Amino acid sequence: MPHHPHPSRSNERATLPRKREREDKREVCSLSRLRGRVGVGVYRRIRFLWNDTMLNFYGKPFSSRLLIGSALYPSPAIMQGAIRASGANIVTVSLRREAAGGKTGDAFWSLIRELDVTVLPNTAGCRSVREAVTTAKLARELFSTPWIKLEVIADNDTLQPDVVGLVEAAAILIKDGFEVFPYCTEDLGVAMRLVDAGCKVVMPWAAPIGSAKGIINRDALKLLRDRLPDITLVVDAGLGAPSHAAHALELGYDAVLLNTAIAKATDPIAMANAFRLAVESGRTAFEAGLMEARDFASPSTPVIGTPFWHAVS
Repeated sequence: MPHHPHPSRSNERATLPRKREREDKREVCSLSRLRGRVGVGVYRRIRFLWNDTMLNFYGKPFSSRLLIGSALYPSPAIMQGAIRASGANIVTVSLRREAAGGKTGDAFWSLIRELDVTVLPNTAGCRSVREAVTTAKLARELFSTPWIKLEVIADNDTLQPDVVGLVEAAAILIKDGFEVFPYCTEDLGVAMRLVDAGCKVVMPWAAPIGSAKGIINRDALKLLRDRLPDITLVVDAGLGAPSHAAHALELGYDAVLLNTAIAKATDPIAMANAFRLAVESGRTAFEAGLMEARDFASPSTPVIGTPFWHAVS
């Protein structure tokens, strides 16, 4: 005889998503009320503890806070090894590389699939709103994902984002159902316009792409984190050393995205592991609560009063 699920169990399963949704809404309301009663720094720390330690992109949780690119490696095997060593759950892929087709494109895509990672296609190389939007639509069709790392480049030498075109392209794509990961500068005004357009993720650079300079405007990045506590922030581009990645996570950034620093290292696989450890260390330090910097010295041992050994009976 055919098996029929028990009605009560079926109804229970059906109500679980609605129950979780109501609970999530209550949590959001509670957090919103809490924000008005405590400082921004305290609220941000509570929010991170509330949401546990998982990274979240458009409702999807990920365990790794390191996103990694798939270009510039010495060989496909080293690329695979580096991605595995990084522990990354998300890998960026250029549409132009995949769309090249032929045996090379098929082989590359096969290697990515073997890694069992989430693919984040990008619009790298696009220099106009129209080109970026068209590339994003092709990427959605090719990779079957609403995710797009949006890049609109203004200058060929610095690869600085065209922030005006970026906001325009983001608004168009979001209305079309995309979940946008915009690559931008550290400008607060631009980030706020992207959020107003519907972006739930913002990806400011640390420095120009491939420069390996690390964070060159710490105060601006810190201001972004303080002013956008509910937005997932990812430092994207310009990181050259694991210590740079740790610095970004210590500032409270949710994740970092990098490629060249690993791909162009003498040993990309070892460097990928180093970045993995640095990201974990930076995040742990942020959650532990870093002491504030001081303008003056403060002794770590007592210099006034009775020495501690005299107080021992």
